[in-house]
Amino acid sequence: MDEELQAALTGVGPRLRALRAGRRTTLKAVAAATGISVSTLSRLESGQRRPTLELLLPLARTYGVTMDELVGGPVTGDPRVHMRPIQRDGATILPLTEKAGGIRAYKYILPPRLSPAGPEPRTHEGYEWLYVLSGRLRLLLGENDLVLKPGEAAEFDTRLPHWMDSADGAPVEFLALFGPQGERAHLRARPRRTRGQGS
Repeated sequence: MDEELQAALTGVGPRLRALRAGRRTTLKAVAAATGISVSTLSRLESGQRRPTLELLLPLARTYGVTMDELVGGPVTGDPRVHMRPIQRDGATILPLTEKAGGIRAYKYILPPRLSPAGPEPRTHEGYEWLYVLSGRLRLLLGENDLVLKPGEAAEFDTRLPHWMDSADGAPVEFLALFGPQGERAHLRARPRRTRGQGS
């Protein structure tokens, strides 16, 4: 097999893992969206299963990326990011980076909720930075219950159990950077106030 082709195929697994982690989703959820079994997805991500067109096409559609991004195709020279919105749990996620590996950037838009979902903390490999553009974002991080306001940022190791949603049911927009490592954010979130502590 051509060395360049072999290198491209070898890189598919880590790219798929990075895409899934960046979208904070599970193998089970991806399996439901694509019709590909959890075991096959797991083997693809670990490099134990060779990627085929039949497997990569539904994955590209689900993750909102091009086939070139999945296989590490050549750069076209166009610097614009062609965002394909992703819908998950009522939220709209706009990818802001084209590259499948490394640090990924997203804009999250959480709609107004009459009855906010209950906390379901998750863990995965990586590191994350959040910056709130509008609204109030509730972030559960380990034992901490925080509320981030516009202009506030947070950073954390995603191996800690974490969960986020609107703090008051109103719409929230925030930016998220996800990657294996990186610089620290400059702003910190304050602990959430409980009733009786004032406004």
